[in-house]
Amino acid sequence: MISVKNLTKQYGNLHAIDNLSFEVERGEIVGLLGPNGAGKTTTMRILTGFMPATSGTAEVCGFDVFEASYEVKRRIGYLPEVPPLYPEMTVQEYLIYVATLKAVPKDQKSQAVSRVVEKCRLGEVQKRLIGHLSKGYQQRVGLAQALVHDPQVLILDEPTVGLDPKQILEIRSLIKDLAGGHTVILSTHILPEVTQMCRRIIIINEGKIVAVDTYDRLSSQLRKTDKVEIQLRNPQGALEKLKSIPGVIQVARDDQKQGAFLVECRVDDQVRDEISKVVVQNNMGLLEMRVKTVSLEDVFLKLTTEE
Repeated sequence: MISVKNLTKQYGNLHAIDNLSFEVERGEIVGLLGPNGAGKTTTMRILTGFMPATSGTAEVCGFDVFEASYEVKRRIGYLPEVPPLYPEMTVQEYLIYVATLKAVPKDQKSQAVSRVVEKCRLGEVQKRLIGHLSKGYQQRVGLAQALVHDPQVLILDEPTVGLDPKQILEIRSLIKDLAGGHTVILSTHILPEVTQMCRRIIIINEGKIVAVDTYDRLSSQLRKTDKVEIQLRNPQGALEKLKSIPGVIQVARDDQKQGAFLVECRVDDQVRDEISKVVVQNNMGLLEMRVKTVSLEDVFLKLTTEE
């Protein structure tokens, strides 16, 4: 659905993006994740035809972004970081106007506007002036304008920036509901956005892609050891017995919980089996045992701060 190959954008000697290549499949929600200034917005502006690239190619729905930009724009909906709203218009007037701009057929315009009003939950404010709406409702109107012509691809730049926690949850829910019916690529530097909405992650740093995969795979690739948290009813002598297990690297007490230990061991299911076996055989009373996973924060920091 989206195909990017060796995409580069230069400003003099500065590379805003440098040799980016990635694919987004039909119906996917993919997160473009990176720190501020990493090149996320530049990438999206090129995909939408807003600005040209210095070199490389980009295709959306099989059309070249540079050579067939009109065909591409017919098939995408774009929500920039600051929604393109007219505060002096009502929500309904604005969406009719946008539908006209996007060449929605006259006999389908009313139906198209009603559809996005319902989908974006704007019914109770559709007669109100956009300038009088809260930031959360304005963001919904921005999403509605991106959807009004029923595009195959949605490109969303920082869709929850500046919203309060309740508004963020509402926008996330709306975007997740779009999966399958639309291909979505969204940029963010907010890590929970990715785990809660996206099927795959593209991590970009200083204009270069440093990883493309699911969170689970990235986590497993970067995990060099397992960290197992256990809590015991009878922890007497547990420290020495746990340390003696083959494959265990180190054991530390968790002072925040009574009878709790953090066991670092080789990445191997058999080692974890042996830990539980030793605990049971020595009547330590196993209350809890879980593997501490590598968080997305750990993955992100490792990939964006190390060579």
